[in-house]
Amino acid sequence: MDPINIIVAVNLFVSISANMAAAKKGMKSKLSNVKDKPKTYLQKYPPNLAAIVLILTIAAVFNLGVFSDEIKEQYNTYRIIGLIVFIVFSWIQVASFKSLGEFYSQDILIFKNHKLTTEGFYKNIRHPQYVSQFLSDLGVGVALMGYVIIPVVLLLEIPLFILRAKFEDELLLKHFKDQFVNYKKKSGFIIPFIG
Repeated sequence: MDPINIIVAVNLFVSISANMAAAKKGMKSKLSNVKDKPKTYLQKYPPNLAAIVLILTIAAVFNLGVFSDEIKEQYNTYRIIGLIVFIVFSWIQVASFKSLGEFYSQDILIFKNHKLTTEGFYKNIRHPQYVSQFLSDLGVGVALMGYVIIPVVLLLEIPLFILRAKFEDELLLKHFKDQFVNYKKKSGFIIPFIG
């Protein structure tokens, strides 16, 4: 098996395990602790699409849905860059989930005791978990030369996660009002210090 594929597989396994451990506390929260959980297609479609990209990534590790070995060799430098992007952003995502702690949820919601997270990666960017999701997925698509992964990430995943992040901003503004307005002035939307 290709060394890049092996590194992807190992990092994928370890980072998913770390994500589960980081989010474990937040996932234990009871439904009775929820103050506001809006009904929107953005609750399920982006995470479901991320799960599809994960399945496509696992398939690509085993050379399904990828370009030929000749093309992989020709673009090996890009593959290495994609691998680095994948590794870096998969671990930024782990750190982002860990920063949320008990306020982590796969759903868009506000807990009764919710506090606005403005530390760690959230200090300069409001949605590091989403940026990390689509950049790590794009990186892994390039690293594996996945001709199915890359268009799915570019055409579907990125727009859906941007819409989800905008929806979250509206919900946070509704509940945290001036605190969120002040935080928004100091942080970027998905790029540090921009928007």
